[in-house]
Amino acid sequence: DGCGHTVLGPESGTLASINYPQTSPNSTVCEWEIRVKPGQRIQLKFGDFDIDDSDSCHSSYLRVHNGIGPTRTEIGKYCGFGFQMGGLITSKSNEVTVQFMSGTHTSGRGFLAAYSTTDKSDLITCLDNASHFSEPEFNKYCPAGCVIPFADISGTIPHGYRDSSSLCMAGVHAGVVSNTLGGQINVVISKGIPYYEGSLANNVTSKVGPLSTSLFTFKTSGCYGTLGMESGVIPDAQITASSILEWSDQTGQVNIWKPENARLKRVGPPWAAFISDEHQWLQIDLNKEKRITGIITTGSTLAEYYYYVSAYRILYSDDAQKWTVYREPGMDKDKIFQGNTELYQEVRNNFIPPIIARFFRINPLKWHQKIAMKVELLGCQFSIGRAPKITMPPPPQNKNDDKNDDFSDDFIHSVKTSLQTDKTTFTPEIKNTTVTPSVTKDVALAAVLVPVLVMVFTTLILILVCAWHWRNRKKKTEGTYDLPYWDRAGWWKGMKQFLPTKSAEHEETPVRYSSSEISHLRPREVPTMLQTESAEYAQPLVGGIVGTLHQRSTFKPEEGKEASYADLDPYNSPIQEVYHAYAEPLPITGPEYATPIIMDMSSHPSTPLGVPSVSTFKAAAGNQAPPLVGTYNKLLSRTDSTSSAQALYDTPKGQPGPGAADELVYQVPQSVAHSTGSKDE
Repeated sequence: DGCGHTVLGPESGTLASINYPQTSPNSTVCEWEIRVKPGQRIQLKFGDFDIDDSDSCHSSYLRVHNGIGPTRTEIGKYCGFGFQMGGLITSKSNEVTVQFMSGTHTSGRGFLAAYSTTDKSDLITCLDNASHFSEPEFNKYCPAGCVIPFADISGTIPHGYRDSSSLCMAGVHAGVVSNTLGGQINVVISKGIPYYEGSLANNVTSKVGPLSTSLFTFKTSGCYGTLGMESGVIPDAQITASSILEWSDQTGQVNIWKPENARLKRVGPPWAAFISDEHQWLQIDLNKEKRITGIITTGSTLAEYYYYVSAYRILYSDDAQKWTVYREPGMDKDKIFQGNTELYQEVRNNFIPPIIARFFRINPLKWHQKIAMKVELLGCQFSIGRAPKITMPPPPQNKNDDKNDDFSDDFIHSVKTSLQTDKTTFTPEIKNTTVTPSVTKDVALAAVLVPVLVMVFTTLILILVCAWHWRNRKKKTEGTYDLPYWDRAGWWKGMKQFLPTKSAEHEETPVRYSSSEISHLRPREVPTMLQTESAEYAQPLVGGIVGTLHQRSTFKPEEGKEASYADLDPYNSPIQEVYHAYAEPLPITGPEYATPIIMDMSSHPSTPLGVPSVSTFKAAAGNQAPPLVGTYNKLLSRTDSTSSAQALYDTPKGQPGPGAADELVYQVPQSVAHSTGSKDE
């Protein structure tokens, strides 16, 4: 009479003293005999131990033995308040006896323990929760029997469970492990959420929970998608039933609750059986074999018709002829699934191991008023590696409508052992049991590559900007010319200097000279600096031009071969070797370019090379003609072998002294062949 919560599975289990975690009654005793497969050994782990030791373990104690029966040998005898068991107790064989004796005492919760075979090195108990572990991800083995009435969980999948929840009980709720078998769980810890939903699944009620610092989810194979009832992938013709409810309401309208109405979340009536007995069924043809991992059910979802199924069996087949009732491995009884407790809530049940079949049947065993339900199947496509199926004889067929007494007794016993719940809470929408996926290598690789690429591109941009500024600073330090106007328009236009440009032979962009940079030079430095960097047009070789150039003055030569200072020819013409020298430009109000005057030198005496040309400029009274500058103070003349003509500009006439720019005029040169004088223009 001292046995409490007990589930003894084939490889693991859970046992507790009576009334745990409350104080156990006086003068009670319980003895558990545990067996596993031959050749294996048993390990025992205590989750809580609190036994009165006031009489030095004389009347109240826990004793563990190797073996069963008279030949057993004692491993140890334990008692104490809050006793911390160091490590595991391991047997020497595949059998263990655990004996609990409770004498006269006033306090003490008793104990709760879990056992498994010794190959489960990471065994935990039903009392362990996520806050007991510091790792962000870990694997543990849950024993069978962790659906205990004194443990709570909050949350659901896929959102996660509150960190205070029992790991193993949450694993049963999520469909990761079986309560009758236990199993391995893979837990992932993450940041908590403000609110945890509640739901009913696998005979476990999850409660609504408040904010927590962390939560946990389970990593699974991911085979928990919907198979097509709600979406309509499964056509109406593939949904059949044993009978259909058809009736007329008060208005005379005929209502038919057909099998195709049994689609989860579909608005309208459900499927309902014409006769409510244990021989009714709803059948779904999946068209081919699928891996079925779970089922979600609701009641009628119509407030005026309070119908729902509270317990059912599952049958499956490959040909719709031979049917197999679903049983858990190692069990000799059909698995009874807990259904709904009201007409609206969605209740999920998982199949561990999964069902591999094409035809799927639901056989209601218990209902409220009438058999009525909507369903959805969970699972995935079945490919290679079919798991062995559990073959069982088909269930006995009852030919009469009365319930069989033997079956009723068996059903009542199954319901007592499998459908015990304290209370039921309303369940929000549960689409599937997909949990947090594992972090893949691609995500980690992307997390590294993205910052690296950003840094590389940023570095390249900075290098280009620095190179552009360095080039501009160098040009300001070395150059005689200002930057072109478009270079000052902005960073992007400045970047054009790095791009290929048109050939200078095809461009007629005028060259402008900065008076601010030229005016500070000494006269003899000007020609030298003009030679350092060539422009599209060479600077005119007219004395005194440096001091009188306007900022926007330009000089446009005749089209032809580009000039070169190395030849001492300012400008060269491809047709005639005619050398032009331009005088100071006209005022802004006048023409931009002076008109060169070509003279026929055939009858004119040739001038020796190097002798200055006879040419004058006329200036206003009191103006002094500017002196010629540098080594180019003489205008040279050459005669081409193919032409006897040379271009010569007349020198200004007038009185020395400064004058206004608008008073400058040019005298027409006198041709030797025609006349000896000309008028001023």
